[in-house]
Amino acid sequence: MAAFVGYCVQANGICFPWNLQAPFGATLQDVPTISFSDISAAGGPADQWDALPTAAKLQILGVIGFLEMFSETTAALELSGEKHYVRGGKPGFYPSLKKAGFPHPVPLDLWDPFGFTSKMTPERKEKALVAEINNGRLAMIGIFGLISASKGLQVPILDGLGIKPYAGEIMAPFSSTNADLPYVADMLKVVGTLGY
Repeated sequence: MAAFVGYCVQANGICFPWNLQAPFGATLQDVPTISFSDISAAGGPADQWDALPTAAKLQILGVIGFLEMFSETTAALELSGEKHYVRGGKPGFYPSLKKAGFPHPVPLDLWDPFGFTSKMTPERKEKALVAEINNGRLAMIGIFGLISASKGLQVPILDGLGIKPYAGEIMAPFSSTNADLPYVADMLKVVGTLGY
């Protein structure tokens, strides 16, 4: 759902008004200033991802990787009173960040940060869960429809919205701007040659 909303926001040129990176201190004067509006000017959301500096992409992927790894950790799940889903735990359960014992206190959890569901009746929770699942499924259809329309595929209704076309490879997380990373140059050689 966040991906769908994010795509809509980015496709309409809405961005933060400050800099993504800027030089500071005497040692980093060779770092170019890049603002969020510079990234937004690159085109559609996929072009904006390609325009991000390598360090920004690695930070985003690193945080996502950490959150994924944390959610699969037995110790973190046990601190939240749950077991891993393959060992009889609840599928989709995300452990509490506040109970994890990080050196820096974490004020909010990712799931239900303000505790709204703790006040619900079991019937209301069940109804909200079904609504959440249905909204998530619809958002997945929506984001894939937007991505498909940006690649020039025929998508009913979305074809007429004027979605900016994307010439790159959606499934390649790195582009030619990241060729300094290992294996990226080799990956880019086969993009578009696999017949799909």
